[in-house]
Amino acid sequence: MATVRFDKATRIYPGADSPSVDKLDIDIADGEFLVLVGPSGCGKSTSLRMLAGLEEVNEGKIWIGDRDVTNLSPKDRDVAMVFQNYALYPHMTVADNMGFALKIAGVDKSEIRRRVEEAAKILDLEPYLERKPKALSGGQRQRVAMGRAIVRSPQVFLMDEPLSNLDAKLRVQTRTQIASLQRRLGVTTVYVTHDQVEAMTMGDRIALLKDGILQQVASPREMYDKPANVFVAGFIGSPAMNLLSVPVTQDGAKFGTHRLDIGRDELANAGSKVVVGVRPEDVEVRTDNDGLEIEVDVIEELGADAYVYGSPVSKDIHLEGSDEEGERPFIARVDGRNVPRKGEHIFVFPKPQHIHAFNQETGARLI
Repeated sequence: MATVRFDKATRIYPGADSPSVDKLDIDIADGEFLVLVGPSGCGKSTSLRMLAGLEEVNEGKIWIGDRDVTNLSPKDRDVAMVFQNYALYPHMTVADNMGFALKIAGVDKSEIRRRVEEAAKILDLEPYLERKPKALSGGQRQRVAMGRAIVRSPQVFLMDEPLSNLDAKLRVQTRTQIASLQRRLGVTTVYVTHDQVEAMTMGDRIALLKDGILQQVASPREMYDKPANVFVAGFIGSPAMNLLSVPVTQDGAKFGTHRLDIGRDELANAGSKVVVGVRPEDVEVRTDNDGLEIEVDVIEELGADAYVYGSPVSKDIHLEGSDEEGERPFIARVDGRNVPRKGEHIFVFPKPQHIHAFNQETGARLI
């Protein structure tokens, strides 16, 4: 078990104009499950590979415990990596795959067998130890790959999108197993995914990257309730947060016909407009013509709840993230038994206790 520290770690690929990872600073506690998340190309897998020793660190340092491992080879770092494509040897049995690293290290055969059987019991793989990988399902192969990491008893587990090759139902089941297993073993784990739902459900903390730059490190709840900037607000949450640029007034901000009570101190340096964020579940739908007028385009019925997708009637209002290809919809969650009709006009505004506001120029959080 060990702590992990990225100390202004930077990776610049030869010929690249900008760093793939730029001055990454994260302290990971002993036994913590940290999830690196972000869109494709944000630098999360590169960060993981830097920690594993598979990518050079051009500037800064990486620490595991009290050891500077920046220039150590992968085999000397005492980490175990689980890849998305399993990377199993097809000609070996499950038991041989799980114990192969120990065999190479010269561990006694009886000790290898003991550790393999112990890991197999934890992962419900005991009936499959003599099978070859081709006789296993995708979920079973992924558990074998995890077993191979467990038997090594490393200081740190590294997982690079280990669920991406599984179907949706198995992915949900396996992510629960991974999170439960990590808590039982207590091994420091760094987990990479592009799926923010995976990040929210598994991690003790989430580190969100964009273009190689760390945007925020926080618990799932804190990142959901207090996103540091517009990018974090739009990335975390499903469906995504509604983000609208609205005029600043003397006593708050204007949201259609409704006034949002945002303090003067927060708006002092915001300029003439502010970006207001409201999550679909924090939208109030009104029938008294107060708020932002929305024309209903699509209804998604989910039983107890329904999601309303609509467009602002006023052409002066645009949701952040819209482009020439089309306007992003405004999304509101409503009671599944009281759903507006397609084409109907409704009025919406944020619940007062769940308003988010961001500086339009910098994207930084105001409240």
